[in-house]
Amino acid sequence: MTMPQPKADQAPPFLPYGRQIIEDDDIAAVAEALRGDYLTTGPLVSRFEDALKDRVKAEHAVVCSNGTAALYMAAKALGLGAGSTVIVPSITFLATASAPHMAGAEIVFADVDPDSGLMRPTDLEAALAKAGGKADAVFNVHLNGQCGAVEAIAQIAREHGMKIVDDASHAIGTRYRIGGEEKRVGENALSDMTTFSFHPVKTVTMGEGGAVTTNNPGWAEALRLHRNHGMTRDPAMFETEADAFEAPGVANPWYYELAEPGFNWRATDLQCALGLSQLAKLTRFTARRRALAAAYDSLLAPLAPLVKAVAHTDCVPTLHLYPVLIDFAAAGQNRTDVMAKLAAQGIGSQVHYYPVHRQRYYAARYGRGELPGADRYYARALSLPYFASMTISDVARVVDSLKRILAL
Repeated sequence: MTMPQPKADQAPPFLPYGRQIIEDDDIAAVAEALRGDYLTTGPLVSRFEDALKDRVKAEHAVVCSNGTAALYMAAKALGLGAGSTVIVPSITFLATASAPHMAGAEIVFADVDPDSGLMRPTDLEAALAKAGGKADAVFNVHLNGQCGAVEAIAQIAREHGMKIVDDASHAIGTRYRIGGEEKRVGENALSDMTTFSFHPVKTVTMGEGGAVTTNNPGWAEALRLHRNHGMTRDPAMFETEADAFEAPGVANPWYYELAEPGFNWRATDLQCALGLSQLAKLTRFTARRRALAAAYDSLLAPLAPLVKAVAHTDCVPTLHLYPVLIDFAAAGQNRTDVMAKLAAQGIGSQVHYYPVHRQRYYAARYGRGELPGADRYYARALSLPYFASMTISDVARVVDSLKRILAL
């Protein structure tokens, strides 16, 4: 989509840190769904699931209302609950920790690489030691759209009998290598499940939405159960036979059965209509985001070491965010002032993320602890405008403004 250019006497448009792209065909897809017979629990739900599993090469995809729901459903489907321990890197959004915790698990926070924000194998080993050498699962975060050392992390996790959930809320479209073979995030080549988010600032959006992919049919069925109140209409799962069946093998058509109480995490047909339209554009959005990232990389290089891009890892990312690491102390400015000065020039920014282990709830529950990599990453991180409708000129404008503000 081409953004309108300002007239010579107009200020350039405000650039937020992230923004959705909604085009005419997206609007038409939602309008068509509104005219259909189903607004929810209809055919567009399974169509979106089929499109997503084909895109990421997974056996099963289960769509839901948002990325937090996806994480919660994954935890429940894997049997994580009271008595379980889950390891989560501290640099992530709250939901990566809070979703399994709300399912009943206790959380042990892992440190991260101070230059990439990603959990390293040594960080997982240290968190395991803190957990007494045993944990039930690790929720590994593909921060900003990058993968870390997925093979080494998987090896450690499997050696300790841990399940692996990849939080890929940032990483749809990202690929990584196992030996010489390229794999897609969501394919679950090394993990048990992968969760996605389709919030408006993500690469593709459903307005709000999420999904879980897995290659295990039993877990897929459990995900569907936990998406829909914990209830089933599948006669094969009925246990209260006297009420469920009119005659042997003849289920009452109205009957449903509660396996265990749950929430309504369903996605609507309206969301899935938009998701289908957006998912068809992933290749185009990915190419544009990679071009913008390359422009940022090139223009920011002369600003090092005061300002530098987050460390690149050995993957082929579709970035969700473009954060930089700024030595604010050396620049003689604090982050709040830099963000305010950028905003005054029509440039939005954000911080991703405040370390979750420092959040008051978790600090009170587990103690604040020392995670120096997470603290170091957080102290320098600033996410710059990054979305697929930006131009290379927009990138240059952002970098030029940052240079002026930092007197570089």
